[in-house]
Formats: sequence, structure tokens, C-alpha cells
Amino acid sequence: MQRPPLWGLVWGLGLLTDAACRKAKPGEKDRKLTDSGGLYLLVKTSGTKSWLWKYRIHGKEKKLTIGRYPSVGVADARRARDQARELLDAGLDPSAEKKRSKVMAATAALDTFERVARAWHEQRKATLAPRYAQQILDRLEADVFPRIGALPITSVTPPQVLDAIRAIETRGAREMAHRVRMHISDVFVWGIASGICEQDPAAVIRKALKPTDPKLRPAILKIEQLRAAITKTEAVPDIYWATRLASRLLALTAARPGVLRLAERSEFEQLDGKAPLWRIPAEKMKLTRERKKDASFEFVIPLSRQAVAVVKAAMEASPSPKWLFPGVGDRRKPISDSTLSGHYLDAGLRGRHVPHGWRASFSTIMNERAAVEDRERDREIIDLMLAHVPDGVEAAYNRAAYMPRRRELAQAWADLLMEGLPPPDSLTP
Repeated sequence: MQRPPLWGLVWGLGLLTDAACRKAKPGEKDRKLTDSGGLYLLVKTSGTKSWLWKYRIHGKEKKLTIGRYPSVGVADARRARDQARELLDAGLDPSAEKKRSKVMAATAALDTFERVARAWHEQRKATLAPRYAQQILDRLEADVFPRIGALPITSVTPPQVLDAIRAIETRGAREMAHRVRMHISDVFVWGIASGICEQDPAAVIRKALKPTDPKLRPAILKIEQLRAAITKTEAVPDIYWATRLASRLLALTAARPGVLRLAERSEFEQLDGKAPLWRIPAEKMKLTRERKKDASFEFVIPLSRQAVAVVKAAMEASPSPKWLFPGVGDRRKPISDSTLSGHYLDAGLRGRHVPHGWRASFSTIMNERAAVEDRERDREIIDLMLAHVPDGVEAAYNRAAYMPRRRELAQAWADLLMEGLPPPDSLTP
């Protein structure tokens, strides 16, 4: 709204003083003490004094109650008037906005963290295995609700969340502490999407937590040592060709060992094209029974040039029409689940590296690389490449998400890992 040139002079001119307001006495009738720009002090017969602002919107005259004097002084009343005028200039009704703010404040007070968390859980549990859903609720009820459950969700701060998590850490349950932090973060993310809150204080404390306890899955985390480990595994004498190739493909793809040993010829696509990939059926993924039946939960791994070479070498060497890595005793079955573990022990890697360790190796090295290159988004993509999803195992996989970048990262990893190593056809009969 464009004001007349002289309006600003009149607008800024305050006619009332604090002394005049203080000395104003009630009369037989309510009376108005005019200030400027539509602002006035209403002195009622009862002696109460209130600030009001008169304005027009959509052709109608309205009044906005600002507050009582002396709690609201002259200067404060003028500031409130100016702020209301800005809303009016923006096409908003100041009175309606005031009511809306009161409703939001009241709603925020009712939306405690516990209430929002239970609403999130009620919606989320339909996609989870019953036992896992109950575990999440048990964790929240035991460790989180007693500390921040009664707080309005909009008032919860990072230190308050960290305090709740620290209590779990003091029990020595570091892994549990990390999981509970993720649950809390999921609640806030759901609240943000639902318009209940605007920030996720659990997200910013992630790096403040103590590292998780070491697993019984040792992994080498230096690229030069990994190349040496590959050389050791491939140098074991009298080893079955499928074991060598399976180990190399596992290293290149960072797939779960249980998925890799069950790899079938039909799962590999476009090996001679520009976008070769390994399409893993949902039934082989780490999912609930219901999700395993849903084809949309299949997982796709982009293949590097080196991985394609391994797959082609295995296809050429394999006598099985189905399995990429057939068993040594019975070619109608895949290699056993203990084949690779035993192979790594034979290679002298006991306590240093296990087949599942390739996932930690890939994650650590590629995340360090992302940090050096200032590619924060790569962290999310690296998790996606490992089939890591919210709450561990249950969210639907987006098989096409970030595929170009996933392919670039897969190739970068292969180039780092395979430097100086012989081609895969040297590993076959």
C-alpha cells in the first residue's frame, strides 16, 4: 500500500507521552486518547487502559487490541502498530493473524514430543515388522519420554536431546544410543513434514555421540592394505575359481555376502551397454517378509568396468545355467555361506578382515573422500549404495535415485581398489 508523502511525518509523530497516559483518569464514559496513525489509548470507566489500533481492510473498519497500559508502554504500542501495519500492507488482516498465532501457540503447547512421537509411531508401525515396531516404542518409552516427552516439541533443544542420549551411553549401550537418536530424528522429520515443528535438534547432535562399539566384523580401512588383502586372497593355492571371482566382485560392489553368493546370471543387465547393473530381487534383500514379496523393493547396483569384467569372466567359467558362482561339489547350488569366510581365514586375514568387512571399507574410504572433496550429499548416496535405509531395513528402496552419481562413485571405488591388480580372467581355469 502506497502512503501519501506526508503520511510518514504524521505516522512517526507521537502525540501521547507516558506521563499523559499515566495521568489519564477514568470518566463517566469510556474515552479515547489519540496517538497517531490510528493508535489510541482507551480509558474505560473502570480505570483500565488498553491500546487499540483502528484500521480498514476490504472496505471495513476494524480494531486490533494491542495490550493494556502500563504493561505495554507508549513506545511498545507504536512498535506493535507498525508491525500490524506491515501485515496490512502485505494484504493480511492483523486481527486474524493475531488469533492464528494464539491458536498455533496453544497447539504447540499441546503437541508434546511424546504425543507427536506416538502419532509418528502409529503411522510408521504399519510398514515395520511387529517385533521391530515394538522395540522402537519400548526404547522411546524407557529412555526418551521420561526426559523430553512432556516438552512441547517446538521447544525441544539439541542439548536436551543429547542429555537423553547421554543417559543411554552411560549404560555402555553406545549402539543403542545411536539408534535412539535416529528414532528421535525420525519423529522430528515427520513433525516438520506435518507442519508441527520446524527443526530437527536430533540431527545436529549426531557427531557429538560416542562412536559405536567395535563389531565382530573386522575390516581393513586403508586402500593400500585392501589391495594387499585382495592379493593375499587370490594367491591362496588350489582355490576354487568361483571363490576368487566371488571375493573380487564382493569387494567391488560392497554387497552383502549372503546376497552375492546367491547371484544369478539373469540378474545382470546391459553388460555391454553404457549402464550395466545388477538387479537384486526384493526376496533376497534384508527386508520384512511382506516387503520381500513386493517387487518394487528390488535393489539395483551400478557396475563399474572392473565389476563387469568379473561378471563376464564368471559367466564364461560357470557351468551352471543359473548361478554365477556355483558350488564346488554340486553345480546345481551356489557356493555355501561359509565359503568366503573360510577363504579369508586361509589367506591369513583372521581378525583383520571378513567378507562383510568390505561394506565398512567402502563406506569409510568413500566417506573420507567425500569429506575431502566437500561433497556432503555423497554421504547419503553412499548409504543408499549399501542399501542402508531409515530404521535399518524397512523403507522402500528407490532403485533409480542418484543413479548417475552412484555409478560415478562405484567406478571411483573400483579404480582405487583395483590399481595394479591382474584382470579377472587370470583367476579362472
